[in-house]
Amino acid sequence: MKKGFIAWFLLSVGIMMISCQPKSKWQLVWEENFNETELDSTIWSMIPRGNPDWQNTMSSDERCYEMRDGQLILRGIINEDLQKDESPYLTGGIWTKGKKSFTRGRMEIRAKLEGAQGAWPAIWMLPYDSKKHPWPYGGEVDIMERLNHDTFVYQTVHTHYTYNLKEDKKPINGTTAAIKPNDFNIYGVDFWPDSLVFHVNGVKTFTYPRIKTDKEGQFPFDVPQYLLIDMQLGGTWVGEVDPTGLPVEMSIDWVRHYQWK
Repeated sequence: MKKGFIAWFLLSVGIMMISCQPKSKWQLVWEENFNETELDSTIWSMIPRGNPDWQNTMSSDERCYEMRDGQLILRGIINEDLQKDESPYLTGGIWTKGKKSFTRGRMEIRAKLEGAQGAWPAIWMLPYDSKKHPWPYGGEVDIMERLNHDTFVYQTVHTHYTYNLKEDKKPINGTTAAIKPNDFNIYGVDFWPDSLVFHVNGVKTFTYPRIKTDKEGQFPFDVPQYLLIDMQLGGTWVGEVDPTGLPVEMSIDWVRHYQWK
């Protein structure tokens, strides 16, 4: 009887000690609310013009950017001065490249996306040290891409394993997820040592796991990342632009980075 009581007492104390331990949860470690009149230049830069489809209309034209009511507005517009710039369209985009990195944890972005034929807004991440981790060996994490007037977004992973080796089915490297097309949505991804977990409006949509394989470059994501948020017009994937649908806007309410603590 005495031994039984002692055993019960020790078990009860152990359960109480476990239940009193602080539970881990997502804790906010950094946020950007776009409440100022200008972008924070210590964090953000405008994405310069480049050759890839996603970058070939990027512009620093002030008409492509606006801070309005606590939101960052990125626009796609018709270029009315082809002598100044040969691109028929101009778009706004920002990144944290060379200024701020994010390591593991959860990234979430609340954004509203206007639709237009040829519109291609995107929120994505790349390795902060691009020289050490060039594309696609360092990987690409597409938190959100929307095409035209779609009522869903694409969430995708690109790596040497998926792109060069064509191993995009084992495991599946992407999905589509329904959104509220005329409203704000929260797009996110969680960086874990063994997986990437994507979600929209707090609902898990897709998990990309680290797997055992003798092939190179399957899961290169355990390195610091930088964030890109951009509006693009036209390209091989999204198709031709209908200029009657312009201007088109991408509104960013906030960006948040959490750590599991």
